[in-house]
Amino acid sequence: RLDEVNTVIADKGYDSEPFRCFVRQKGGRTVIAKRNYGKDIDKSSMDRCLYRYRHLVENAFARIKQYRSISTRYDKLERNYASMVSLAFMLMWLPMYC
Repeated sequence: RLDEVNTVIADKGYDSEPFRCFVRQKGGRTVIAKRNYGKDIDKSSMDRCLYRYRHLVENAFARIKQYRSISTRYDKLERNYASMVSLAFMLMWLPMYC
């Protein structure tokens, strides 16, 4: 639901004017790297600092997919799956702070 989100951060695969217009109509803003198609583009129009956080989120999902039960979703109940995801994130971040 876009009414709870005010910024959409995505990679070049989502760079299309209809998608950007849709986000603007819903009251949000986009931080999407533009495809250059061989042209020189204005790179100052994108918030680079905010775009770096996308990399951190993608790395977290890549690390969590190493847990087989999460990547294949063996759990039948949603609460069990959510518990496994929480446990995996705890196991992933606990060594960073201890």
